[in-house]
Amino acid sequence: MANDLGDRDLDDATVVALGELSEALETVERARGHLYSFHQLIGHADFLLGDAADDLADAGHEEWAEEIHRDLVGRNVLPGRWTFQLVEDFEETYYDLFRDLERRVRDDLAGGRRHVYEARLKELRRSKGQPGHEASP
Repeated sequence: MANDLGDRDLDDATVVALGELSEALETVERARGHLYSFHQLIGHADFLLGDAADDLADAGHEEWAEEIHRDLVGRNVLPGRWTFQLVEDFEETYYDLFRDLERRVRDDLAGGRRHVYEARLKELRRSKGQPGHEASP
């Protein structure tokens, strides 16, 4: 496979392994995004729940309103944890380590270059000399 890594040539097995590592990080990035979505959705739902309880009280259903406020509004989603704490714990115990390790492997094996697998695919799949298929901007 051709590559555009300059004078740093990588064997195919290393390029494949770096591609898998990159894809794994991209998947973790997506999971992190879902975790942020969960955090925001739960926060929004909690405010809506509070509004619903207030409206129930205004409509004369104070007992339901009190139970909702007492038992659910502001409740932890896990023991001792709100969703922002889940995000923080994930980032501090897993995400930060993953990103750092991926970067260190990439720095050591590919001179810091990202997406070496995709760069090789681009070189193989593009139609050289055709508009829109240029190797670089």
